[in-house]
Amino acid sequence: MAALPLRQILVPLIVACALFMENLDSTVIATALPAIAESLHEDPLRLNLAITSYLLSLAVFIPLSGWVADRYGARSVFRAAIVVFTLGSACCGIAQSLPELVAARIVQGVGGAMMVPVGRLVMLRTVPKSELVRAMSYLTVPALVGPVLGPPLGGFIVTYSSWRWIFYINLPIGVLGILLATLFIENVKESGDWPLDLRGFLLAGIGLAGLMFGFETAGRGVLPLPLVASLLAVGAISLTLYVLHTRVHAHPIIDLNLLRIPTFAAAITGGSLFRIGIGALPFLLPLMLQLGFGLTPFASGLLTFASAAGAMTMKMTAAPIIRAFGFRRVLLGNAVISAVFVMSYSLFAPSTSHWVIFAALLAGGFFRSLQFTSTNTLIFADVPPPLMSRATSFQSMAQQLCVSIGVGIGALLLHVTLAVKGQTALAADDFAAAFLTVGLISLTSIYFYLPLAREAGAEVSGHRAASETKSDALSDRGATGD
Repeated sequence: MAALPLRQILVPLIVACALFMENLDSTVIATALPAIAESLHEDPLRLNLAITSYLLSLAVFIPLSGWVADRYGARSVFRAAIVVFTLGSACCGIAQSLPELVAARIVQGVGGAMMVPVGRLVMLRTVPKSELVRAMSYLTVPALVGPVLGPPLGGFIVTYSSWRWIFYINLPIGVLGILLATLFIENVKESGDWPLDLRGFLLAGIGLAGLMFGFETAGRGVLPLPLVASLLAVGAISLTLYVLHTRVHAHPIIDLNLLRIPTFAAAITGGSLFRIGIGALPFLLPLMLQLGFGLTPFASGLLTFASAAGAMTMKMTAAPIIRAFGFRRVLLGNAVISAVFVMSYSLFAPSTSHWVIFAALLAGGFFRSLQFTSTNTLIFADVPPPLMSRATSFQSMAQQLCVSIGVGIGALLLHVTLAVKGQTALAADDFAAAFLTVGLISLTSIYFYLPLAREAGAEVSGHRAASETKSDALSDRGATGD
């Protein structure tokens, strides 16, 4: 295999580091909330605003990312997003009150909202389609490692240092990212000058914010049930109005016409269902290991890190696997395998060997990462270059929403289990129904992969080329009598 140009190797790594910083930051704060509350003399429950303000900022500004990248250039926006995210991190670190921390988290969210989809767009415009699977495997790892590594890292920092270092660790990474982006990323932008769809931006932002905030708080007892229901209703109504708006607007900020591309539609719908199920795992696993099994946060973190280790081992094997079997067979077979692994976690008990748990999480992490890499690559396989920015915004929007839905479903399932049993505290056997349910949700993704053509995404996977080469070789052998 010919060596890749240096730029095609470095760009995915630069983008992956930026995505890792964003994914890690969105989860690392959770275990530090009590320490931050004590330092700022606030109620720990009020500190939940530091998480929700970040999520709301992401939800509002992600739809804007594609239009901004097309208007000002992907490198300029990506670099500016890292600057904003890094400055937001510095402001979080020096915050002396809850309002200051919330404001800084909103700034971080604006940077993260631009950094994730525009970073992916930078890679799509730099790496040829034949190398897209390999490049996308690097982008899958941060999404899986960040939520797993975040809680134990947050606990470690708070235990042995100041909570402010949770945010300060982003500063050197951000500076390095800005420098590398300047040196190695070209400032490619589309020639079309589309007007900003302001009404669509407002409807999509309100809709996503309502749904994400609603699902994040569902079943946790943080907000009154009527308020949660109102958030979900406002979100659903706003997105419904947005769908109607797209029928009369020539250039909607989230282009639903992309769903007419078969590979994009299958990957978005199937991938969303799969991600909803998997999105509950970073919430359910630590709770089960700590509250159900009585492990310390650090011991729990060491076990759940197995999922991240499995994800990292996948990145070297994804391209050969997809090339050998093609997207359709990989997505169908691997969805079943991944769902079975998730449902198998329902069999864990306090007496289960930690080595068995580690092995199951390691293998499950490998197959889940392979599924994400396959789905995230197929999404862009047939999208025309002028629509790439809109596709990245669409994918990022769906991804953030599905993770929030997954967490909400996981929390709601535990709440229902306690209500049925008449209990107030979680026990080890209260998690089985939740793991079985989210596993089944992920399994239903196969119905959206079934209509895919056998050679779907062949230009990206190389599967058709391999098949044709083998067929040609057999034909030649028959012609020569060998």
